[in-house]
Amino acid sequence: MSVLQQARFFTTVDRLHQLPLLGLPELAFAGRSNAGKSTAINTIANQKRLAFASKTPGRTQHINFFAVGKHPDDEEMPAAFMVDLPGYGYAQVARDSRAHWEETLGTYIRKRNELVGLVLIMDARRPFTDLDETLVAWFSETAKPIHALLTKADKLNRSERVDALRATRKRLAELSPFHTAQLFSALDKTGVEEADLRVLEMLGLQAPIVVTADGVEQLQVEREKKTPAQGE
Repeated sequence: MSVLQQARFFTTVDRLHQLPLLGLPELAFAGRSNAGKSTAINTIANQKRLAFASKTPGRTQHINFFAVGKHPDDEEMPAAFMVDLPGYGYAQVARDSRAHWEETLGTYIRKRNELVGLVLIMDARRPFTDLDETLVAWFSETAKPIHALLTKADKLNRSERVDALRATRKRLAELSPFHTAQLFSALDKTGVEEADLRVLEMLGLQAPIVVTADGVEQLQVEREKKTPAQGE
């Protein structure tokens, strides 16, 4: 069982001064309202209510921390955090709430030292809205990795899936030098194992993943073999 399936709620904050001061790796999940962010987190964690999705899109404006694993030096402490950021882009959110979100999220994305990477949640049918691109532009300044999760892939046929993934990878390459992307569906479980491995790798809890020449992503394994000394 993946350590992500043992993730548990740690804390919630709505002001930057409330952020945990533990110095542990944090991997942020961000995306437009209704892109399926909470569902993706719950699916990866194999839990129904770890991440909370408000019935009113854009209503949830808190940053939620989920503890992952156990610290090697203190079992009472987690090894890392998955961080659920507020959804963005919902037009009916009040102006002052949007301003608070922009200030809080923008500062967290750009300045948080503990942040090791970003999982960008986008609907596979409508990737890279203006706000998605703004978020990537903010985060690209940090030179930290971005992994795009194209949710609701079950809504697309095979050729549409291929086209969506290709276009996403192309656009990411134009926006950020450190990026990966995949298809994902909570309904038919497309990409769940791949997402699990990528999240663990970005948090430093799993061996790195590499993309082969044919585009297949796989775990990096040690291929070097010791050569017996001559005469042995």
